[in-house]
Amino acid sequence: MIPSRKAGTGHRFRQAAASRKRVTVLPPLVASNLNQNPDPGRRRMAPSVVSFAGLSLDTSRIMGVINVTPDSFSDGGEVFACKDAVARGRAMIKAGADILDIGGESTRPGSGEISIAEELRRVLPVIEALADSGAQLSIDTRHAEVMTRAIAAGAHIVNDITALTGDPAALQTVSDLGCPVVLMHMQGEPGTMQENPTYSDAPTDIRDYLQQRIDVCLKAGIEKSRIAIDPGIGFGKTVTHNLQLLNRIDALHGLGCAVVLGVSRKRFIGTLTGAAEPQARLPGSLAAVVYARTRGVQIFRVHDVAETRQALVLCDHIQSVTKMQGGDHDKR
Repeated sequence: MIPSRKAGTGHRFRQAAASRKRVTVLPPLVASNLNQNPDPGRRRMAPSVVSFAGLSLDTSRIMGVINVTPDSFSDGGEVFACKDAVARGRAMIKAGADILDIGGESTRPGSGEISIAEELRRVLPVIEALADSGAQLSIDTRHAEVMTRAIAAGAHIVNDITALTGDPAALQTVSDLGCPVVLMHMQGEPGTMQENPTYSDAPTDIRDYLQQRIDVCLKAGIEKSRIAIDPGIGFGKTVTHNLQLLNRIDALHGLGCAVVLGVSRKRFIGTLTGAAEPQARLPGSLAAVVYARTRGVQIFRVHDVAETRQALVLCDHIQSVTKMQGGDHDKR
């Protein structure tokens, strides 16, 4: 039986982050230097957030996806067994993941709900086994009980596709836990969200919604430094909505929170490129990641960690060069 969370343990994630060793050090990014960029357009995109969940955001951060499910859209069933999920997580850390996002309930379009007991059965053993991995662990759930039990088991972050609206107890639970939280935008429910998503202007509507959810969190005692936001690519959006969001992703920086982007292997990439199988959408996924990085996005939720890391390293180096100084880089 997992013990209940004791008072004062809301700071555990910060202590763990401070004490653990970094597995992979990525090169410095331009994000921390955008305010000095001579291009005024780049200065406007400068994110003001310096850290999230104990991770400095002067470099891009990778959140590796671990779906402990039989039916997720991209990799359902691949790591349904605990030992396979744990092995996948350790491999992702070795490849450069800073965060592991562990979920036990599929939220693909058309998916159905599972019981809380089943969700706990799937995720808790994986969290417990990876608690000493050196990475931040995120629990991908919309249920307050799962949030509480997962944090007690060793997770550090709550990642909620409903922005703490899916469970009446979720908002107060996260406030009491003292942990960081990712608030995602979704129009509708997973089972029906793609039937007829409609917006006046998708980027503006989604930004306004996330601002409202941030305000609610602040009133509930959740500090802004604990909040990250995710526009929810593919969650109640058409192909055009997704493209509009990516094109204007830098507008989210005005909300004053770290920005998380989950574009990996999404269906709209297949629609635009003809890549029917999710695993064949890596090139399109990387294109979206690199574009978003040039617009200041800090955290990327991905399936393909090593490939994403390599793309981001090159993107960051290109952005950070202000004047060629000569030296070793010019010899290669």
